[in-house]
Amino acid sequence: MSRCAQAVAVAATVPAAGVGNVGLRPPMVPRQASFFPPPVPNPFVQQTHIGSARRVQIFLLGIILLPIRVLLVALILLLAWPFAAISTVCCPEKLIHPVTGWRRKITQTALKFLGRAMFFSMGFIVSVKGRIASPLEAPVFVAAPHSTFFDGIACVVAGLPSMVSRNENAQVPLIGRMLRAVQPILVSRVDPDSRKNTINEIIKRTTSGGEWPQILVFPEGTCTNRSCLITFKPGAFIPGVPVQPVLLRYPNKLDTVTWTWQGYTFIQLCMLTFCQLFTKVEVEFMPVQVPNDEEKNDPVLFANKVRNVMAEALGIPVTDHTYEDCRLMISAGQLTLPMEAGLVEFTKISRKLKLDWDGVRKQLDEYASIASSSKGGRIGIDEFAKYLKLPVSDVLRQLFALFDRKIASSREEVTCPRPHSWLIAGLGLEFLVWYSFLLQTVTIDFLKNNSLEAYFTYHNSPKYTIQ
Repeated sequence: MSRCAQAVAVAATVPAAGVGNVGLRPPMVPRQASFFPPPVPNPFVQQTHIGSARRVQIFLLGIILLPIRVLLVALILLLAWPFAAISTVCCPEKLIHPVTGWRRKITQTALKFLGRAMFFSMGFIVSVKGRIASPLEAPVFVAAPHSTFFDGIACVVAGLPSMVSRNENAQVPLIGRMLRAVQPILVSRVDPDSRKNTINEIIKRTTSGGEWPQILVFPEGTCTNRSCLITFKPGAFIPGVPVQPVLLRYPNKLDTVTWTWQGYTFIQLCMLTFCQLFTKVEVEFMPVQVPNDEEKNDPVLFANKVRNVMAEALGIPVTDHTYEDCRLMISAGQLTLPMEAGLVEFTKISRKLKLDWDGVRKQLDEYASIASSSKGGRIGIDEFAKYLKLPVSDVLRQLFALFDRKIASSREEVTCPRPHSWLIAGLGLEFLVWYSFLLQTVTIDFLKNNSLEAYFTYHNSPKYTIQ
C-alpha cells in the first residue's frame, strides 16, 4: 500500500461523529486551509513581458550597444587570461596549498580590476552597501537570492574569494583558467566521495586562520526568480564559523537578468541585458552572523537563522523548496503536466515521510498514467476511493473535500465549476504534503479518538498553529 493510502487508512479509523450530512462539504474553519501549502508563486520560473515600445527601444539601442559590448567583454577576457595563467601555472587542478606571495598579490589585483571593467562594459551600475568582513571575521560569504549567472558580480565586489564549482567548469577553455585563478573548491559528479571531500575542504579552508581566501557560496544551490528564499544547503554552515550574508538586488523596471528553469535562455538574457542602456545591481554586505554553541552543532539550524535574517532584510518570504523540487517540476513538464504538480517542498516531506527522490518521481509517473486514462485528469469520490484502495466512507468524503477548491466572489463563496475534482497527477504529491502537515501537528492517537471536525477545531487553537 502506498503512503498516501496508508495515510487515508489511518484517517479512516476516525469516528464520523458530528459530521452532519456526509453529502455536503464539512464546515470550513480557518485552520482547515492549512492542509494545503500556502499559495507561493513558483520560484523557478520567470515570465518577462516586453511591450511594443520597449521592443523598439531595445532594437535601436542594440544596434549600437550590442556589438560594442560583445567586443569589450571579449577583449577583457583575453586580457585577463595571462594573469589567470600566471596564477595557476605549475599548480594542480585541486589545490593542496593556497597560492601565496607575489603571484597572488599581482594576479588578484589585476583580475579584480578587469572583473569590474567587464561588468561595467556590460552596462552594470553597481551599488555596494555595508562593510566587507576580513577573512578572520568571516571566512564564508553566503550570497542570496541566487537568480542569474550575473550574480558573479558578488565575487568581484567581494575581492575574488574562492567558490564551490563543478569540476567540469574548470575544463572550459579560457573561462576554466580564470575560475581556477580564484582557487575554487571543485565538486565531481562521478566521485561518490565528492560530497564528503567537499565538506572536508570547506572545513579545512575556513578554519585555516586566514591562510586560504574566503569562500563565497550561493546556499540555495540553484537559481530562482527572487520572489522568496528557498532552503539553504548546510554545506557552508557545517564548519560552524561566522558567515557574512550578501544580498543581491536588481532594481530595474525591466528584468533582463533572471535565469530560471523556465524563461529566457543564457544567450537571450545576455543579448537583452547588453541592449539596455544600463542595468542596476545592489550588493549589500550585512553584519557578520556568529553561530552560538547550538548552531555550531546544528548547521541546518544555523542556515535557517541566516536565511531568515536575509529574507527579513529583503522583505520576501522563505519556502522549503530545493533543487529536488526543480527536478520534479521538470519531470512534471516532461509528462505534459502542470509544472506546479512537482512543487511539493520535497526536502521537508522527504524527512517526515522518509521518501527519496526516485520514489516520489515514480509516484508522479504513476499518477500521470492514471491522469492520462481519466476524463481530463478529473476524478470524483468513487475514483478517489478506487485509486487509494479504500471504501467510500464519511471520513473519506471529508478528506476528499480537502482537495475540492473554492473560489470567493465579492458577494459570496461559491463552489468552483469543477466540483469534487482535481488533477490526479498532483493528487499523490499534494496528499503527501497534507500528510506531512498532519504528522507535524497532531498525534495519530488523537485522530483515532476524535472526528476530523474536532481536529480542525483543535488545530485552530493558537497553541497548535502551524508555523
